[in-house]
Amino acid sequence: MLLDVHRPWRKVKVTERRAAEDYARCMRDLVDIHYPDAEIIRVVQDSLSTHSAGALYQAFPPVEASRILRRLEFHYTPKHASWLNMVEIEIGVLRGQCLDRRIDDSKRLHREIAVWERKRNAARSRVKWMFTTDKARAKMGRAYPATSKES
Repeated sequence: MLLDVHRPWRKVKVTERRAAEDYARCMRDLVDIHYPDAEIIRVVQDSLSTHSAGALYQAFPPVEASRILRRLEFHYTPKHASWLNMVEIEIGVLRGQCLDRRIDDSKRLHREIAVWERKRNAARSRVKWMFTTDKARAKMGRAYPATSKES
C-alpha cells in the first residue's frame, strides 16, 4: 500500500506474494506514475527484507534501478514500533472495512479493494494519527533525538 500523509490518497496493489519484484514495481510506479514531477520522494517503510534498494536491482537493469533510486529517499520505522507506521494503520482500516470476510476469488478481491480505494480517496479520508514527535521522544528517546533545528 502506498499512502500520502500530506493529502488524502492511497494506492493499494494486490500481488500474489510480497516479493522484491513486486516492491520494485511499486517504487517505479511511485516515481513514474504517482509523483512524476517530484524531485525527491520520501518513503517511510518498515524493515521488511524486500524493502530495499537491492530489490530494484533484482527487478530491473542497473540503469533503470539507479534512475528510480535517484528520486527516492528511504526512512525506516523502528523494528520494535511498527505501530508508528501509518500504512499499518491504513491496512487496519482496509481490513475492517473491506476484508472483514472471506473472499475466495482473486478477481473479486481485486475489484473490492479497488472500490474501497476509490471510495476512501473520494471521501478524502486521512489517517488520524495522534502520535506526536514529543510523544515519540518520551516513549523512545534514543530513536527520536532532538535535532539541531529544534534546540
